[in-house]
This record gives sequence, C-alpha cells and structure tokens, in this order.
Amino acid sequence: MPFGFYIIMAAQFFSALADNALLIVAIAALREMHAPAAYEPLLKTFFTVSYVVLAAFVGAFADSMAKWRVMFISNGIKILGCALMYWDVHPLLAYAVVGLGAAAYSPAKYGILTEYLPHRLLVVANGWIEGLTVGAIILGVVIGGMLIQPELAHSLLGWDFPLIDTGVDTVSEMALCFVAAFYLLAALFNLHVPDTGVDHRALHKNPWYLLREFTHCLILLWRDRLGQVSLAVTTLFWGAGATLQFIVIKWAETALQLDLSKSSMLQGVVAVGVALGAVGAAKMITMRKSVRVIPLGIAMGIIVLIMNFVQHTWLAVPLLVLIGTLSGFFVVPMNALLQHRGHILMGAGHSIAVQNFNENLSILAMTGLYFIMIRAELSIYLVITLFGLFVSGAMWLVKQRHEANQKTRDDVIHLDDSAD
Repeated sequence: MPFGFYIIMAAQFFSALADNALLIVAIAALREMHAPAAYEPLLKTFFTVSYVVLAAFVGAFADSMAKWRVMFISNGIKILGCALMYWDVHPLLAYAVVGLGAAAYSPAKYGILTEYLPHRLLVVANGWIEGLTVGAIILGVVIGGMLIQPELAHSLLGWDFPLIDTGVDTVSEMALCFVAAFYLLAALFNLHVPDTGVDHRALHKNPWYLLREFTHCLILLWRDRLGQVSLAVTTLFWGAGATLQFIVIKWAETALQLDLSKSSMLQGVVAVGVALGAVGAAKMITMRKSVRVIPLGIAMGIIVLIMNFVQHTWLAVPLLVLIGTLSGFFVVPMNALLQHRGHILMGAGHSIAVQNFNENLSILAMTGLYFIMIRAELSIYLVITLFGLFVSGAMWLVKQRHEANQKTRDDVIHLDDSAD
C-alpha cells in the first residue's frame, strides 16, 4: 500500500475513536439529566438524520474539492458539536451537529479510496479501513466507559496546572475535552492526506439540480444487478449494527447485571469480532467472489438468538466475538463491491452519498423501532428474538434476489478482470 493510505487510516482512526467515545459520554450525560431510557437510542437517530436529509448535497460537496479538505472541514464541525455539549446544549442536539460533520466526512473518507487506489486493492483497503475503524470503536467505547468511571474521572479532575484555571470542573466536561483532543488529532492527519489529482466538479448552486442528480444516482445504483445486492446487504448491516449497539448495553445490564461503563465495553467485544472478520475477508475474498458471503448474514441473525440463553460474561464474550466476526466477514466484500460499482456508474462522492443515504435511513428506521419497543417496555429478550429473525429473513430475501438475477443470463453483470 502507498504511504498516503496509512495517513488516511490514521485520520479515520482518531475520528471514529472520538465518535464512539462521545456516544458513551452522551449516554452518561442523558442519565445524569435523568432523561427517559428511550432517549438513548435517539442519540443514534439524531446523529444519522444528517446522512439522510443532506445526502443529495454531501456527495456533490465531497466531489467539489480535494478530499483532505472535505475531511478537515468535517472534523471541525464535529469539534463544534463537542463544544456545544460542553456548553450544556442538550446532548441530542449537540450529537446531531457531530452527525452533520460525520455526514460530510463519510463520502470523502471512502471516496478517496477509489480515487487513490486501483480497483484490485479495494477489498484489501476496505478490510484495513473497516478493521481499523472497528479498532477505533473498541478503544472509543472503552475510553468513553473509562472516562465516566467515578474513580478515574475524579483522579483526572484532580490534575491542576500552576496559575491556570482550566474551567473543567465536572466529569462530563473532562470527558468532552479528551474527545475533542481526538478530533483535533484527526484534523491534523487530514492536513497530510494526499491530493489524488482527480479533477473536481464545481459545486452546483441550484439545490433542485442536486436533488435531481442524487435521485438519478439512487435509481441507477438500485437498478444495477450487482449494485442492488451489495447496497441491500450494507444497508441492512449498518442498520442492524447501530441497533445492536444499544441492544448489547440493555442486554448486558439485564442478563449480566453490568453497569453502563462495563456494558459499553461489550460493544468493543463485538467490534473485536468485526475486525477479525474484516481482516479475514481482506485475505480470503476477492471482489469477484464477494457475493458468496451472503449466507453468513443469515447465519449471523440466527446466532444472535443465542443471546437469549446466556447469563454469564464468560459465555457472552465469545458469542459476541462470533457475531462480530460473521458481520465483518460478509460486509467488507459487499462494501468493496458497492464502491466499485458506484465509482463506475457515477463517481466516488456521489456513490458514497447514495450508500450513506440508504444505510442511515436503515439506521433511523431500526433504531426508531427499537425506541418504540423500549418505550413500550417490551422485554429485551423479545427484542433480541425479533431482531435476529428480521436480520436472517432479510438476508435470505437478498440471497433469493441475487439468485433470481443470475438465472436471467442477459441480466447478469460480471466484474471485469481489473476488479480482482
């Protein structure tokens, strides 16, 4: 891999680490406010709404200038969201601003891979990016959990600088300062992300034109025989993954009697599995063979049901690692295939914006349903059962759709040799 790829990875690592640490800090802030428990999944809803509402614009924005500049601006918006939470703006609103930065960041983060690397390296690159992102998730939730632990938090608050009043007096303020520092590190790496030399399209000033263009790209990708399958898989994966974050916390508190700090670390256990699956997929699956991993999604949904019978941490850890491994192994090839098809059909930034729109619409729908179920005080075990059956059923339908596409010889789209 060229050296610039490692700079891209470092920037992504610290930005994702801060996003996930901030989620745990925001949950703790809601609990300090004695907000209803159902508000917690709404954090993800507020975070992802920008991906959906601004999808038509962020892709064009990402393609209008060098990707490093887009990433730098986006991290600045995330820092602003962090600052708003520090200044006592409601965590849901502050986290929505962070989501605005993330929505602008994502098309540049993934789009630069298709600009900077040849197609034959996309599965490997996605494996590394997803593995590193998952590593950031692991560290992010662990660091977020540690920062809200009373013993460590009060110890850190005890640090003083001679003749300087930092104004940091509470656990939340201290935790937010650490998160902002991670965003600043990401911004510094953004400044050294290589310019790929790709011609950039001037940002069209007519919003209706951008909406029509986005709608055209959306229809184009869903009509593509390989694009629709990979888009369906990644859409389902991210919606399920976001919901699983909150399910794991609630399940750990109910079945394993763990507090927020410890249950948030179990999210990191899932992330370990995703990293293992991502690395395995990068080594074993070429883009030509990417559609063969679809049955793993069906298996993952079935295995999730086993959570209902686990009441000990020593059993929970390997189960969550297995769930994460299956997730990482089937989503990385699908992600690479989707990027490849999107880059061919419409350009990097636009295709990632379409992908983000669908994936985050799925997150909004699934976390919204989870919010309704928790608000209705349904048992977490019933929620897990419905979740697992839905994932398996949806993946089975995707498999059936792909097989139907393959039976119509004239409609089959083969990957060219350069994609291997």
